Amino acid sequence: MRRPNGDQLLRLEDAVEWIADALATDPSLVSPATQRSDLKGWDSLGQLILMSALDQDFGIKLTEDEVGSMASVQDILDVLKRHGRLRAS
Repeated sequence: MRRPNGDQLLRLEDAVEWIADALATDPSLVSPATQRSDLKGWDSLGQLILMSALDQDFGIKLTEDEVGSMASVQDILDVLKRHGRLRAS
């Protein structure tokens, strides 16, 4: 997937694809309902990569609470939405 620019609003499908790409995971295995434990690439290193990608691609610096509460793809989508990076469906 092409890396989004910092001001780009993502469609849900693009956001899910972005998450899969950040976690080096096949996009067909990722949906909003996907849990962290379901993805091999979402281990502690994957969490750091995801945090870095959110910062680099969107300028989103996660709080400790946000990091601690990310247990599903929907949680990441919620972060993107709170920070104004996800289009309303």
